[in-house]
Amino acid sequence: MTKARTLADNFAADINGITAGTGITGGGTSGTVTITNDMATTITAKGDLLAGTGNATYDNLAIGNNGDTLLADSSASTGLRWQGNFAAGKNKIINGDFNINQRGFTSTTSTFGYNFDRWTFARTGGSLTLSAETFTPGTAPVAGYESKNFVRCAISGQSAAADRFIYSQAIESVRTFANQTITVSFWAKASSGTPSVAVSVVQTFGSGGSPSGDVQTAGGKTAITTSWARYSVTFAVPSISGKTIGTANDDALNVRLWTSAGTDFNAPTNSLGIQNATIDFWGVQVEAGSVATAFQTATGTLQGELAACQRYYYRQTANNLFAQFAIGTCYTTVNAFGFVPLGVTMRVKPSSVDYSTLRIYDGGSGYTVTALALNADLSGNTNGAVEVTVSGTLTAARNAFLQANGNATAYLGFSAEL
Repeated sequence: MTKARTLADNFAADINGITAGTGITGGGTSGTVTITNDMATTITAKGDLLAGTGNATYDNLAIGNNGDTLLADSSASTGLRWQGNFAAGKNKIINGDFNINQRGFTSTTSTFGYNFDRWTFARTGGSLTLSAETFTPGTAPVAGYESKNFVRCAISGQSAAADRFIYSQAIESVRTFANQTITVSFWAKASSGTPSVAVSVVQTFGSGGSPSGDVQTAGGKTAITTSWARYSVTFAVPSISGKTIGTANDDALNVRLWTSAGTDFNAPTNSLGIQNATIDFWGVQVEAGSVATAFQTATGTLQGELAACQRYYYRQTANNLFAQFAIGTCYTTVNAFGFVPLGVTMRVKPSSVDYSTLRIYDGGSGYTVTALALNADLSGNTNGAVEVTVSGTLTAARNAFLQANGNATAYLGFSAEL
């Protein structure tokens, strides 16, 4: 206790000239430091910092953006600067900037389907035009992030209680963010007015065995404007304690962006309501915590993002007129078998296959593919096996190649989507 009193006494003895309007002047063996009232006026906002700029000089370091990290930087006047949080893996949304487009999506008016990699949509009632749009260089929402694509969701003619439009992504594993607070953020703009976007999540416990039923949680809604701006919704994801997860490895956390919802969907959308509107999205991020930090894709690199997408969907595109996709064998006069090495390890073995403009070539002649199906028994998560039917007459037991049929846009794709 004696030491504590001595320190306090010494500090008090060093304080001199406390005068209203001039501040506090302290003396000591290391020189004089003056804390003046103008320092208080330099601080202009909550979170501002008073930082030294040199010998006995100082300046205001304005508060950074939510989630920023304070870093030492000798090139800055104060030796400090705020830096956006770019922690690897924080964003659980894959392809949040819509840069990966293996399916070659341009537009659709259907009711359900995949578009940009990992993204799907669902529409009930009315009409939809979902389209891939391209930023004019220099107009992307985030300065210094010259993103290429965004998605446009144009809904019209909806009016019924069961009408809706959802743009969504299924994040692998229902364990993701369970019993945590999350922040869902995105850039958006409307073609007119100030419609709202609602956010919800659905915990899907998968199939196989006796899994628990889905749990849907409303996150909230936010009004948007006709200019690109970032919006965020923070809410708690329920615990999965006491739940049963299916055995088929297809459980997920489904993140949903709603642009229209009839009264049947008031609960998950906070009564969003019918909105016949055109809304654009870019830069979707889902992360733990109550703050929307600087946007980053799930992997942080173009190659990493492509590989992450290929875990769920893998497509080979010809790029030349007779590109080869597989080597196989003709086993009847109209059927052949092909084996396709996959470029990545997929989530599970593929569950379906799609294709366009292929042929079987036996070394002498080419035969147009009229049907192609996945051979589930022979496929694995690192290879795909396909059964092919052709027009023409093959020679049984002859080796053959599965090729593009004179078309550089021919493709063969395998899906292991959730």
